[in-house]
Amino acid sequence: MDKHQTDIVIVGGGLAGIVTALDLLDSGKRVLIVDRDEAKNFGGLAKWAFGGMFFVNTPHQRRGGIKDNIDLALADWFSFAEFTEEEHWGKKWAEQYVHLCTSHGYRYLRDKGLNFFPVINWVERGLYRPGNSVPRFHMVWGTGWGLMETLIQQLRAHPKADRLQCLFGHRVQEILTKGKAASGVSGTKETDQQPFQIEAETVVVATGGINGSIERVKANWYAAWGTPPETILNGAHEYAVGDLHDAAERLQANIVNLDKQWNYAAGIRHYNPRKKDHGLSLVPCKSALWLNYRGERIGPMPLVTAFDTRYLVERICQEPVKYSWQILNRKIAYKEFAISGSEHNELIRDKKFLPFVLRTLLFGNRKLVNKIIDACEDVIVADSVEELVEKMNALTGNNAIELDAVQRAVTNYDAQIDRGPKFHNDEQLRRIAHARQYRGDRVRTCRFQKIDDPGARPLIAIREFIVSRKSLGGIQTDLQSRVLTQPDAQGQQTVIPGLYAVGEAAGFGGGGMHGHRSLEGTFLGGCVITARMAAESILKG
Repeated sequence: MDKHQTDIVIVGGGLAGIVTALDLLDSGKRVLIVDRDEAKNFGGLAKWAFGGMFFVNTPHQRRGGIKDNIDLALADWFSFAEFTEEEHWGKKWAEQYVHLCTSHGYRYLRDKGLNFFPVINWVERGLYRPGNSVPRFHMVWGTGWGLMETLIQQLRAHPKADRLQCLFGHRVQEILTKGKAASGVSGTKETDQQPFQIEAETVVVATGGINGSIERVKANWYAAWGTPPETILNGAHEYAVGDLHDAAERLQANIVNLDKQWNYAAGIRHYNPRKKDHGLSLVPCKSALWLNYRGERIGPMPLVTAFDTRYLVERICQEPVKYSWQILNRKIAYKEFAISGSEHNELIRDKKFLPFVLRTLLFGNRKLVNKIIDACEDVIVADSVEELVEKMNALTGNNAIELDAVQRAVTNYDAQIDRGPKFHNDEQLRRIAHARQYRGDRVRTCRFQKIDDPGARPLIAIREFIVSRKSLGGIQTDLQSRVLTQPDAQGQQTVIPGLYAVGEAAGFGGGGMHGHRSLEGTFLGGCVITARMAAESILKG
């Protein structure tokens, strides 16, 4: 058995693990990061993220004329979260995040040399309950890829880097203890399945959630939504499978809220998959019609992105068959089509400002649209509604799409547009009008574009599945990221000595600081804040 010894072992080499390590190295602690993945993938899922972060009352917001404050952000958060009475630590973490996110997140990252795009995105505005009252989604200039490359470079070049060790290809499966305290971890190597053991004074769990296991996603499906969809694509890290949730639970740690997940409604199969059922999460086009598996327009409230992501998933899961279609045309696609993440936003990732502005304002996302049309099995094109429906049915192989339903949806929507804005009586058109009032959306949203427009053809149909992404629940922690035990008969909990959980493993704080919904940008931000709280607590002893 390979044996190692260190002061602090951090299980997981993603954003939360790396930030924890950076803060600990500053104080000269010996740190060992152990990760199941290969060294070339150091940085975890955050490298593939778009890189948006939720901050409050920042210089970026003020320069954009956005008036924000802690009280407003907290009111928005608690409205969207719909916390239950029992979610004590989730509420406490929500309050702590909002109070600390700018000082411990925004300024921390700016001091690390990172910057944010000047226009703040406005997402999760709310549908049936208030969401973000103002834009707060700060996009890292360089995407998640640039974020992680910067932090990894600073980790490797740290003045005390000689006190850091990284082990890759090592799967941790157990947390070791001495008495009631965590004292290290053990597991097996990926290459030869040989055992290893790491002794440490402190163990930090930074392994992500459970959403990389579609089996666990389905097993923990939100009961009120009935049975899970037959097909759920994987948009999480393939090694985020809950190994350390199970290990912590064997030590009587409290694991909560695993049925609260942040999945997305518009997933398509990756044309070049790196894992089983690899899914891409689209940023759904606001001007596209969202149809159910039969081709009927989903309603009575039409589905439109950027207002309530959870509702989109919930509404699709109310259908007998739980996948959907979006119908649009090439003109809409060039203006609005996008895929979340660093992989397909290369101009932001590579910090090419002028080409990005020109593409957004003048040329549209032609290269990406054409690539997806050519390469992705879930995207089809046609020159008429009749041809489109025929191809949709050929793709599914079950003739479920009804031509009359699709034609009726398209004709009625286009007729609304023909009447002119004064007479628009369609909720989707109202929401498009509202979105376009903000400059961040106006440049990426068509102005009342008809679907069956001869000048905008061909027509495009996108088959969309639910795509697994984030666990909103996890290992319950206190405000110092210390792992808490299961409540005793009197409802009391204690800290498990020497054991911490950060990032998604901790439900981004407290085992679920989001409640039912995220205001977005709070995942990467939550990784940073929980990591810094853990490091601060460890250093205080």
